Amino acid sequence: MELSNYTMQALKNFASINSNVVIHPGNTIMTMAEAKNVLGYTTVSESFPQTFGIYDLQEMLNVLGLVDKPRVRFEDNYVLIGDSTGRVEIKYFFSDTEMLTSPSKPIEMPEPDVSFTLDQGTLNNLKRAAAALGHNEVSITFVDNVIRLSILDTENSTSNTYSIDVDGECSLSECNFIINITNLKMIPGDYKVDISTKLISQFTNTSEELDLKYWVALEKSSTFKE
Repeated sequence: MELSNYTMQALKNFASINSNVVIHPGNTIMTMAEAKNVLGYTTVSESFPQTFGIYDLQEMLNVLGLVDKPRVRFEDNYVLIGDSTGRVEIKYFFSDTEMLTSPSKPIEMPEPDVSFTLDQGTLNNLKRAAAALGHNEVSITFVDNVIRLSILDTENSTSNTYSIDVDGECSLSECNFIINITNLKMIPGDYKVDISTKLISQFTNTSEELDLKYWVALEKSSTFKE
């Protein structure tokens, strides 16, 4: 089995969410942060033959990077990694899946109360603003029929802020949903964002070529009125 460029990209991204991963038979990969506040899910072109665990996903990615166009063959307790020439062989052992943090299934998103599109440029601007201001929270409010995304310190009413408006919908009379920006570790792209008063958000990549979603828990300081 040859691993595609997208599968390698997805694994690299998921390694930023959790250093380990459990992959089950089929063509989907999921990961969950140790704090269980971020979950990532994607479909890939490969079909994995068995359940296996990787304790240090970044280490495995580094090993895969030792060969061009990595090809893998699965055995009971390890995977054999080779290159396009057939001259290289690397044996990499699996980890006990019971020792690893892994989601059992994707989250079933409740009916959203707020929805908007977050393009890559806007997300980049938010991250740059957070770094410049030294804040790590994104406030999502509904102002004058638009969704307003603000970088601020919710514990300091006089903190400097950065705001940007995006088109969206809100079924609530008031809302102030808070997301920690350090949890927004998505593969670059545009995303449809849905937020529920159950304090969960869903980021769905809008590319027709990708089946890629993230669920991010909202901070408990979030407020809303129906």
